Amino acid sequence: MPESERRINKYLADSGYCSRREADRLIAEGRVTLDGRVAVLGDRVARGARVEVDGRPLDGAGEKVYILLNKPRGIVCTADPREPANVVDYLGYPVRVYPVGRLDKDSEGLLLLTSDGDIVNRVLRAAEGHEKEYEVAVDRPVTAAFLEKMAAGVPILDTVTLPCRVRRTGERSFVIILTQGLNRQIRRMCEALGYNVTSLRRTRIMHMRLGGLKPGEWRELTAEEREKLVR
Repeated sequence: MPESERRINKYLADSGYCSRREADRLIAEGRVTLDGRVAVLGDRVARGARVEVDGRPLDGAGEKVYILLNKPRGIVCTADPREPANVVDYLGYPVRVYPVGRLDKDSEGLLLLTSDGDIVNRVLRAAEGHEKEYEVAVDRPVTAAFLEKMAAGVPILDTVTLPCRVRRTGERSFVIILTQGLNRQIRRMCEALGYNVTSLRRTRIMHMRLGGLKPGEWRELTAEEREKLVR
């Protein structure tokens, strides 16, 4: 299919608004319009056509933007404009970007956003193999038994978490490296062992590190980071 005539779900993904799977859902819900009419699955977008989601026009040119944000607490990892604290509006970037993966509303730290729909799909499909590193503080002293159980796997959400790396960094703090992304995984793991998380910050996603970014600050990927991500 020529680039000037893309399927509408690919157009949304190329715009960075969402993954193709999410695009299919938005189209099925009637939230996408094509030249003023409600779009349907299978529609093709010709060059110059107007596509809107929830009344917002999209640019499907596919400009590739890759951003690392230190997400503050209280910001939600969604592009849905119905969420007043959505991360896309918070960032306010001039090109439409979309968060890759999630970070709890109550957590802070590194979040990747991009306008590259293909990268969103590829990263999410391979999410179980990507390392993510977190600094965690809890409400009780961290013991050797706690670290051993966390590393071996904890029963949550009708499964047992994959083995991971954990090390103590203070009386009530530790660093954990996961290759898994269950919903509120670290908080649930701690709760299952009788601990409550008091703060949680993600400091690394694969080869990309938080560095000196303060909460709310962002930067574009370096050429080396971008090359590794695309590869």
